[in-house]
Amino acid sequence: MPYVATNPSSPGIRALMELRPETGRPLSALAEALLRGPSPLSPGDRELIAAFVSSKNECRFCTRSHAAFAAAQLEPGMSLVESVLADHTQADVTPKMHALLAIAEAVQLGGLHVTEDLIAKAREAGAVDLEIHDAVLIAAAFCMFNRYVDGLRASTPDDPGAYTQMAGLIVERGYVR
Repeated sequence: MPYVATNPSSPGIRALMELRPETGRPLSALAEALLRGPSPLSPGDRELIAAFVSSKNECRFCTRSHAAFAAAQLEPGMSLVESVLADHTQADVTPKMHALLAIAEAVQLGGLHVTEDLIAKAREAGAVDLEIHDAVLIAAAFCMFNRYVDGLRASTPDDPGAYTQMAGLIVERGYVR
């Protein structure tokens, strides 16, 4: 049960953004820029980072939704996403994505956990500055989004189909409505 009165037909963060449109619009714009705007990382890779950080933060809504959004944009879909969430070090992703996920994991612990060694490993794996930047900013933003959703106990659907449906809308229309 959400801690504040929200529209029961809007799940998760969407309901919170509708409650306060003056803050919801910039948050939606931030998600759009981070996850769908210009970047050397694909939208699927950026959604994967968002799902990974959300999983580390134990935010069920954001983990489930961004896992579905990533799966809709990456091959082989949900099996890849689930393997990253279970243990990114063993997942079948590129060395560059392993390094970026390690950076995102460090950000989730706290910004000062990002070390020169993690950055050097990402560069050795082929990551460019914009990819490193985007991985850090996505991880930092999702720490905030996760705490927003869970701090107000936003509604979290139990039906996996709800997330698949949301994924179709996000892939087609984006975050800004």
